Amino acid sequence: MLTEKIKNTFRGCFVWESIKIEKSSIKICICIIGIIISAASIVYVNLLINKLKEREEKWINLYAKTLEYVSNEKEYSQNFTFILQEIIIPNNYIPVILTDEHKIALEYRNIYQLEKITSEREKKNILQRRIENMEQQYKPIKILVVKGKLNQPPQYNYIYYENSYLLKELQYFPYIQIIIILIFGLIMYAGFLYLKKIEENNTWIGLAKETAHQLGTPLSSLIGWLEHLKNDEQFKNSAFVEELEKDIDKLQTITERFSQIGSPVNNFQQENIVNITKEVLEYIEKRIPTDIHLELVTIPTKSLDISALVNKPLYSWVIENVCKNAVESLSGKGFVSIKIIKANHNQVFIEIRDTGRGLMKNEFEKVFEPGYTKKKRGWGLGLTLCKRIIEQYHRGKIFVKESELGKGTTFKIILSEN
Repeated sequence: MLTEKIKNTFRGCFVWESIKIEKSSIKICICIIGIIISAASIVYVNLLINKLKEREEKWINLYAKTLEYVSNEKEYSQNFTFILQEIIIPNNYIPVILTDEHKIALEYRNIYQLEKITSEREKKNILQRRIENMEQQYKPIKILVVKGKLNQPPQYNYIYYENSYLLKELQYFPYIQIIIILIFGLIMYAGFLYLKKIEENNTWIGLAKETAHQLGTPLSSLIGWLEHLKNDEQFKNSAFVEELEKDIDKLQTITERFSQIGSPVNNFQQENIVNITKEVLEYIEKRIPTDIHLELVTIPTKSLDISALVNKPLYSWVIENVCKNAVESLSGKGFVSIKIIKANHNQVFIEIRDTGRGLMKNEFEKVFEPGYTKKKRGWGLGLTLCKRIIEQYHRGKIFVKESELGKGTTFKIILSEN
């Protein structure tokens, strides 16, 4: 009855598969919308750029024809004044360079790079480089400045030009816009993950406290019945009462563990990892089939003083959960080995290897996800809790080191000595 209540509490709060499907669908939709917005922005800006290019080309052609007209106009007229004021002077945004037939710069407009340069030699070098760059972008416009006479050929000048600074900036606009959208999206996503993490933590705390509360009431009753059996002459000093007392103590430990989830855990101490692990294995060994063998190995060999900074009840819970999962994967027969290694850099490694059914590569991360289980009656929360205990409380790491279908799995835990 109690177990069903706890299961219903977890299942009522988490519909894991539907949440995963909904999350993946939202991510896909956001990506598609982002791609559409980015593509539409680039296409629209490119259309504007093409229109501006056409407009600037027409303006430059008009500018060239105007210069050609002015060059061949012998007398000052009202037309000249109009052309000067309305066409030549207003060109204050398109960079242009007027050269002779040998690409020697005669005049230039809107070359802002030259504004602070006083050296004539340096100006000539800059203008020459700009002429070469402009020639690669657009074909220069040829204008007649002196009409040919009897024995004299006509003289031509050339107008070199490039896109205006406004047009250049506009070309980068969609990419800047995309970067801004990406930055904004990343900030929003980070905020969403932060809020989601807070919500998950609050949910875990609520579930853990509720589970501890649900266990507390029947546990108090069991303790009362145990005391009654101890005082009964028929059951006094019997073996089953002793084992029942151990199981009740175990339930009290479990209740204590659940009550610590979500609460500040401060009682971290230097503990002998070998002794704690041995105690857990001794408890499990009495409750598993005789064809399953447990082994504890230390490196250095026979070293019984490997310590780490841990919370003893929570660390024991992790070892118990991982070992129980290993035992359940053996189907009644097999081998579980726990190797405790004193590593360099003040670290301790605990490797738990079984000869069970193994995992596929894509399950290495999934086994730690809430609700993921292969057991018919499993909750899929054991390894999730282990990960939270090791990585959030102990600042360590737990992961699947290696696994092969039909041959077994090795889990690795990394803890710090201080």
